[in-house]
Amino acid sequence: MTALINTIAHARETPGIFDDVTISHPFSPDPLMVRGMSGGSVPASQVAGRTETPTGPCSGFVDAAPDHTLKLGTKFDYLKLVVQSPADTIMIIKGPGGTWCNDDLDGKNPGIVGEWLRGTYQIWVGSYDKGKYLPYSLKITETK
Repeated sequence: MTALINTIAHARETPGIFDDVTISHPFSPDPLMVRGMSGGSVPASQVAGRTETPTGPCSGFVDAAPDHTLKLGTKFDYLKLVVQSPADTIMIIKGPGGTWCNDDLDGKNPGIVGEWLRGTYQIWVGSYDKGKYLPYSLKITETK
């Protein structure tokens, strides 16, 4: 029985692939990490419904369905989501108040930073080449 409990506990130390996240302020652990594979065959501009947002261009390719759903149980005065990947990726976020796209917040890694309203957000991580899938980690933090 102890071995089974340790196996389950150890398995959750590694972030899941395409996990959905529900958090409220404050949350722990911070940062929170989830993983996935970027890319798809649908133009990002089609999913976003535009080619540009105030946070950046809606370029590249994504899957039709979001990679992650982020549910915020409270308003966040500051929250940062940033993709960490070995290749150039893009991000689209749809939620309360609108749609945001980004390409290069931190080097070639996309991210969205700022004030976030309570509610549900859909997150897509894409690649520049159609059908090219790349591993990534999505870091969620309240730390400035």
